[in-house]
Amino acid sequence: MDTFPFVDQEPAPEWYGRLRVETEDLGPAHWLTERRPGYGDFGTVAGVAAPGFPAYARVLHPAGLDERPVRWDTVAAAYGRRVGSLTGWHEVIGAEPYHYQNEQEYGLAGVWDEHPDEGPTPVQVARALIPVLARHTGTPERCWYGLWDGYGSWDWRGLPTFPTPGRDEIPLSGPLADAASPGNLDMFAELPDLWWPEDRRWCVGGDVDLVSTYVCGSGELVADLLAAPGLEVHRVTAVDRVG
Repeated sequence: MDTFPFVDQEPAPEWYGRLRVETEDLGPAHWLTERRPGYGDFGTVAGVAAPGFPAYARVLHPAGLDERPVRWDTVAAAYGRRVGSLTGWHEVIGAEPYHYQNEQEYGLAGVWDEHPDEGPTPVQVARALIPVLARHTGTPERCWYGLWDGYGSWDWRGLPTFPTPGRDEIPLSGPLADAASPGNLDMFAELPDLWWPEDRRWCVGGDVDLVSTYVCGSGELVADLLAAPGLEVHRVTAVDRVG
């Protein structure tokens, strides 16, 4: 078997930002791997985050204008449209699904000029999430994370992974306050796809193909997210499709 790393990949680090790369104990992730058909399927909210929670929220990744964040509802209003809990970005801008990213001309003068970030939670969204999440766990200093092993900057082969629907995740650990720290590594470093505290009061889920982050937890947490400044949030259900 070819054991050479792919071109331009670096060896797997011991630390990913300020998060430790775990190489032995997968125990904290076992609860995420115990899924049955219809209970956290691929392509559903619970499949991206975690099944079994009383409430779920969709956090939209903002569009941009001159490198400043722009809410989806601001863009939709400029086109005479509205954003619902399952609205896709392509519906907001009136484009064909899966093709808008390849268009050479896009945007609306004075409203938006950059599509929402596609992938796990953007750094600015993560920073707005952290203080809300911290209020809803008793273990903010002891959190676990999952990083998809398909991100291309590092050679993750040979490290232990845990499975989630459609993905294999590298386990990481560290305080909730450090969840956004990988964003300081370089422009290509993605934040973890999954975050959860040791007391499992909530779980955050994202994916390389999405322009939304999903959070599951208590009804009080989702209400707190809906009221949080700097976030654009909609209630969703565990079985809703993702986007």
